[in-house]
Amino acid sequence: MDLRFSKEDEDFRSEFQAWLAINLPQEMRAPEFWRGKSDDEQFQIRRDWEAGKAEAGYCGIQWPTEYGGRGGTPTMKAIYDEELAKANAPRSVNPLGLAFLGPTVMAIGTDEQKRDIIKPLLHTETIWCQGFSEPGAGSDLAALQMKADQRGDDYILNGQKIWTTNAMHGDKIFTLARTSPSEGSRHAGISMLLVDMHQPGVEARPLKQITGESEFGEVFFTDALCPTAEVLGGEGNGWQTAMLLLSFERGSSAIGQYTEFRHQWDLVANLAQQLERDGQKAAKDPVLRQKLAASLVDLECLKYHSWHILTQTSQGKDLGAEASMTKMMWSETFRKVSDTYEAVLGTAFQVPDPQPGLSLEELTTMALWSRSCTIWGGSQQVQRSIVAERVLGLPR
Repeated sequence: MDLRFSKEDEDFRSEFQAWLAINLPQEMRAPEFWRGKSDDEQFQIRRDWEAGKAEAGYCGIQWPTEYGGRGGTPTMKAIYDEELAKANAPRSVNPLGLAFLGPTVMAIGTDEQKRDIIKPLLHTETIWCQGFSEPGAGSDLAALQMKADQRGDDYILNGQKIWTTNAMHGDKIFTLARTSPSEGSRHAGISMLLVDMHQPGVEARPLKQITGESEFGEVFFTDALCPTAEVLGGEGNGWQTAMLLLSFERGSSAIGQYTEFRHQWDLVANLAQQLERDGQKAAKDPVLRQKLAASLVDLECLKYHSWHILTQTSQGKDLGAEASMTKMMWSETFRKVSDTYEAVLGTAFQVPDPQPGLSLEELTTMALWSRSCTIWGGSQQVQRSIVAERVLGLPR
């Protein structure tokens, strides 16, 4: 493990910090700034800010310069994630496009797809959704039923997708559909299609989450059109394309997550010193103190694991099961920090601002959102199976 940054890395950190100091107003860093604004208003503010960030050269840090990226190193990307978390910067409006679609198009897209997709994606001109899950095909993705029948130069799409992030703000969706019979294998006959969301026959409906937000939606396709040229990875190769795309999902390091979760832990620890529980400060309760200490230990383990992974990738080593280990560690650590917050506040954590003078929306949203992170991106059970087979050598 190498805990040192190069001079080039530190120069990049200083440069990015200086840019954030000028271009990220202090009021935007505070939860209070977003109160009272609708989902649409919040999204547009984030979209405009991210477009400015891209224009300044601070998006696509590891992307090749030929695609509009910075051509940076894995350590620069880690610094970038860390500094955004420290500044409490707005989260990306195009996470699925940046993390998954962009790298996949660079790897296997046609020249036309690279030209038409990557730059608009990077500059938030096009917001992308991911249409994988269906009501009857969640974790069992190969059970998808949406059909795409070819008629001339178009596919005619009919079906439904669910749990679609950014469905209400998406301009386009990369989605899986059956373009031909399965021919004995459920993974055969699937293609990844790039579909315009702004057309007749595509309807997005919001799904209200436990946090009160509607980041997810469900999308209905009724005789919607997709040109046959808008297939990523070739017709019938959708499963292989999806597996390549998902390989980018778990990432190489969780330094950004660690920074964010450590900030949340500090807020929880400070809360424990202020709240009264059974006639004394919550921080005096030995059980709560143990919970705080245990979650802090988990956080520090996550930090050093992330440094180990970052060292491996910086040396040009490919990640295998380590990606699954990282996903397990950061999502479980997030959950434990959230559980500690709930233990400190008690059942009142479900009610915003139960104590005068304390603003708890950020922590309450964190606690509720953490429930999903051990499921999406490959559930903990799936990740443990990967580690068991590929690291421990256990039979399937």
